[in-house]
Order: sequence, then structure tokens, then C-alpha cells
Amino acid sequence: QVQLVESGGGLVQAGGSLTLTCVVSGATSDYDMAWFRQAPGKEREFVAVVRRNNAKYYTDSVKGRFTVSRDKVKNTVDLQMNNLKFEDTGLYYCAAGSMILSTMRRTDTYFYWGQGTQVTVSS
Repeated sequence: QVQLVESGGGLVQAGGSLTLTCVVSGATSDYDMAWFRQAPGKEREFVAVVRRNNAKYYTDSVKGRFTVSRDKVKNTVDLQMNNLKFEDTGLYYCAAGSMILSTMRRTDTYFYWGQGTQVTVSS
């Protein structure tokens, strides 16, 4: 059974930084690893993905501010978030799946999900 556990969320002022970490356990094969977020009253939205070949893709609103990375030895996926904005507030989820470029933003592309970690940015 694949399990994903996120950590690193918190309260930060606008302009600040946070690093989220997703620990992956129980995986017997490699997956594309993504981060999504969900703000209150809104749908879950794609943030970033790092593929099995280490290719990385980001949603436009976080390009230049967020960096996704993975450590296959430690089985972790990080999301480094700099210059945080109020609109980055939300519950951040780690997800594992097998994607093609046309489907990377879709939640049904990913088989496994963590419980989420809250990021709150004060303006």
C-alpha cells in the first residue's frame, strides 16, 4: 500500500518561504510526483510535478517562485516555496501517479494522495 505523508506547512507572512516535504512509503514502482493545493471554497488545483525522468512542470502562477525536487534514495518529494503570496494559501497535497503532459493537471491522473498540509500566508 502506497502512503504519502506531507509536512512543512505553517503560517508565514507574504514574501516569506516554506518548504513542504512528502514522504513516500510502500511504493514498489516509480511514479510521477505532483503537488496540488485547495483553497477554501475552490477546486483542487495543480501546482507542480516532477516526473520519473526528473522533468519538472509548474502552473504559471508559481513559476520562478516554487521549486519541486525529489530524492529517490530518501523517497521524498519537496516543494520549496519562496516569495509567498496571500493567494498561495491552501491545503497542499502530494500525489503519485503516471501522467502524460495533457493530463498532468487532472486530479484523476494520480492514484495516491496524502492527507495534506496547511499553508497560510498572511498579507
